Formats: sequence, structure tokens, C-alpha cells
Amino acid sequence: MRKITKSSLREFAPISQRGTTRQSILSRKIASADELFIRHKFCGRHADPIAIGFISASFMPGGLAIKALKQVQGDDRSCMVSDSVNIATIRKAVPIKKLKLLIGLLFLFTFNNLSAQTQNTDNHYKKPLLDVLNEIQTRFKVQIKYSEPQVKDKWVNYADWRFRTDVDETLNNVLTPLDMKVNKEKPGVYKLKEYEYYRWEVQDGWAYLDQLATKYHDQASWEKRKAEIKPELYKALLLSPLPAKPNSKPIVTTKRIFDGYSVENIALEILPGVWINGSLYKPLNFKGKIPVVLSPDGHWEKQRYRPDCQIRCAMIAKMGAMAFSYDLFAWGESMLQFKYEDHRKSLAQTVQTLGGIRLLDYFSALKETDINRIGISGGSGAGSHSILMTAMDDRIKLSAPVVAMSSYFYGGCPCESGMPIHQCGGGTDNVELAAMAAPRPQLLVSDGSDWTAHTPEHDFPYLQKMYSYYGAKDKVENVHLPDEKHDFGINKRIALYDFLIKNFKLNAVAVKDKTGKYDESKVTIEKENALYVFGDKGEKLPENAVMGFENLEKLFPLSTSK
Repeated sequence: MRKITKSSLREFAPISQRGTTRQSILSRKIASADELFIRHKFCGRHADPIAIGFISASFMPGGLAIKALKQVQGDDRSCMVSDSVNIATIRKAVPIKKLKLLIGLLFLFTFNNLSAQTQNTDNHYKKPLLDVLNEIQTRFKVQIKYSEPQVKDKWVNYADWRFRTDVDETLNNVLTPLDMKVNKEKPGVYKLKEYEYYRWEVQDGWAYLDQLATKYHDQASWEKRKAEIKPELYKALLLSPLPAKPNSKPIVTTKRIFDGYSVENIALEILPGVWINGSLYKPLNFKGKIPVVLSPDGHWEKQRYRPDCQIRCAMIAKMGAMAFSYDLFAWGESMLQFKYEDHRKSLAQTVQTLGGIRLLDYFSALKETDINRIGISGGSGAGSHSILMTAMDDRIKLSAPVVAMSSYFYGGCPCESGMPIHQCGGGTDNVELAAMAAPRPQLLVSDGSDWTAHTPEHDFPYLQKMYSYYGAKDKVENVHLPDEKHDFGINKRIALYDFLIKNFKLNAVAVKDKTGKYDESKVTIEKENALYVFGDKGEKLPENAVMGFENLEKLFPLSTSK
């Protein structure tokens, strides 16, 4: 019967230093660990740390072993009394092989346990993002939706230190350093998203617009601000100076005749070997000069070939104006030359802006065009394009961005915000760019399910104030459809029809039935290939066509897009 004392510890310490071979040293350590383990009596509360202390110490050099065992003894001496333990009895009851197995299992457990305790400032207290999200869900009783690729191989430094009493603040602390965020779908339900530079909190967008508004207070100060922003837009888009215009003629297909209007497809070469493609809807019978409404297509399925796009342009033509429906870059027929993913590269914004400028050149030169009645109206991403084009080019006399403009949303595609246009003038946003249209007539169509849901509350009143600088507050209008979604549906088209009839003096009778309602039933919906310029399979694409984004970049040496 022995007690574990300081002297017995000193007897143990040199064990790691005796013997002549590595095997003999290891054997003595195991034997020593066996003896120490079975000789002491310990309580359930300290069983693990004390046994671990002895076993771990048996594998340490002498000095460290003494220190380790002293620490164990000092933690709770009451657990170190061993006079009630009979070594022979325990050895008889527990065969040495089983005892060694038990010690080995304890050592393995201890190793794993210690591994879990390695969090410290040396490794930044880091944890896997997946574990942190699960802990947030458990602690705050919320649901966080995510996909496996979103969380794979992602770690959170100082994870436990980022928790706060509020779930939103905790999520922000955890995700911001990873360039991630969550969208709150409903109370208690979140969806993990990559950081969206173009999407701000509503209040943040409003506050920034209010800050911008402090830079001007009347027409003169606003005109000075516009003069600062406008040339910088061209520079930001690598369009200062504009590239040389190709000396080629437009490619025009055979004209198709329908009820009150005609359609012909046109391609304009805007850079050597690069075309902008579209379909021109034109009234059948007209006298003198008529308006033009540029109609870019947004990020919707089937591009400009969709029925609602054909209907809109045909109705405008039946009213007495030309409507040109055209593709954005690497969209629609432009995909004969470029891949879909090229549309999501920054230079896309430059190319489609240049395309808009070249279209203005073309239509302004037509003998039948009334240059005082040139308008532009697009939805979604094409709405952003409409705002930018109107800010940059005074030849546009009317604009109607649909489900697009917002002070807290900068466009979810690089074709809308990929180039640094929003850093112009020391910083700007899409609402301030829309204000550059004043005092030209402008219609904003908004709905209740996207980033235009709050247009009537803040952004529209700002624009009314800007237009009032010119005594033209009534020239800017907002049709808000709170129960509708993000599309260019019938009620959004009706808002556009009314606005064009009012400001361009178009013929409403030609498109309304006897009850005074708009009648779109007489519009012919063509098959997609009927709207192609270059043939069903692109067989008519000119031989000098630029193929691939890498070749397009060569036309813009200053481009940093890769």
C-alpha cells in the first residue's frame, strides 16, 4: 500500500531517461503508467484528468513529467489518496493486457479531446462555417438555407467571439469577413448568399441618396453636378473618345407585313466585326416624320423573341411610331459571336452602351425620324440600360425604365454595374442618374415584389424635387403596381402606352377597341427564327465577325476585364 507523494513522483520522473534502447524506454514508460494508474484512487469528477495526467506523464521527459503530475496533484489533492487501493488485487482482477488496452484507449480519447481544445489565438479560434451556422440555428432557433458548395472549405476566424445577443448582428459578424450575407425570407428563415455589392439595405440606399442630394439645391447647382458626372460616365465605360465607327451599311432582312405594322430585322456594325441585332416595328401608313422608341430587352427568358416583347413593339408601331427591339450584349442573336457567360463580364456594359449610341446615330439619320421624339424603354436590366443611355445622350427625349430604378439596387448583372459608372462624380447611384433626364419626360413603372417595391416612398419624391428645379414636376410619373411581380406584363405595357400617347402624341384609337380598352389581340406573334438577322443557324454571319470574348477585348486595350 503506497501513497503517491512528491518522493514517488521523483522516483517516476527519471524513468524516461533510463534504459539503452527505445523499446526498453517505451516498455518502462508503459509499466510505470500501469502502476501509477492502478495505484491511485480517484473520484468520478476527476477520473479523466487525473488518469490522463499519469498516462500522459509516462510518455514525457522526466522534468515535464514531474511538472505534469504536480499539476494534477495540485488540482485536487483529495482525489490523490490511494491507501485503499490494493495493486495486487487490481492486477489479479484486471489482466495486464486488458489494462494496457484500457490505457491505450484512454490515451486515444485524451488525444482527441485535446485536439478539440486547440482553439486559441494562435489559430484564430477558427471553426468551419458549417458548424457555426448550425450553432446559430440552434442558439437562436432559426433556419438558414444553404447549399453544400456555399459552405465547403470555409472557416470562420474567432468564431465564438462573433456571437451577440441578436441573430442578425451575429450573422453579419460571421458572414461579412467571408464576403457572404443572408437574405431574410420571412421571420426566422434566412437564405445564405454570396456578398452582393449591388444590393443594399433599403435605409442605406435612401441615406446615400439623401447625402448626394446635399450637393445641389437648385437648377444651376444641379446642372453643375450633371456636367461633372456625364463626361466621367464615358471615361468609366472606356468610351472617351468613342471608337471609330465602321463604314459598313446595315444588314436588313425582308420586310413582313401585318395588321397595321411591318417588321424587318436589322444588324448594325458597331465595332469592326461586332453587331447589334434587332427587329424594327414600323407603322404601315404614316406621313411626315415619326417618333422612334428604342426597346432594349431585359434579362428574361427567350429575350426579344418573347410574345410580350413582340406585342409591346407592335402596339407602339400601330400607334404611329417606330419601335426597335434589340439584344443586349451576348444575349439573343449576339450569342452567335459570344458565349452566354460573356454577358456577365464587365465589358458587356461598355459594348451594349456603345450599341445604344450607334442606334441613336442610325435612327437620327433616317429621313422619317422626328429627332425631337426619340424615346427609350426597357425592363429590368434593359431598364438600367435605359437610365444610363438617357443620362449620357441628350438625343433621347423621353425615357421609361420599367421595374428597374432603385436607390438601393445597382443592377444584379455586370452589364448594369460592371464598369465603374457608379464611382463617377465622387459616387452616384441609379436614381441620381435617372434625375439627369430632367426636364425630359420620364415614366417609372414599379411593382411590389422586387427592388422597386419602395419607389413611391423615397426615390420618386426625390425625382419630383429634381424636376421641380425646372418647373416640370409633372413631367416625371410613377405607376406603382404593388400586387404585381418583376415582368413587363399587360398593366406595365398599358402604363407605357398611355405615357407615349400623352407625350409623343400617338394615335390611341388605332390600338383600342370600342370600349376604350387596349386591344393586343391583332398582333401577330412570330416564331423566333423569323426575327433572326443572320439565318436560322447563323449561316449569314459575315466572315469578318469577331468570335470570342478574348478577341473582343483586343478592341479595348485599356480594358481590365479578364
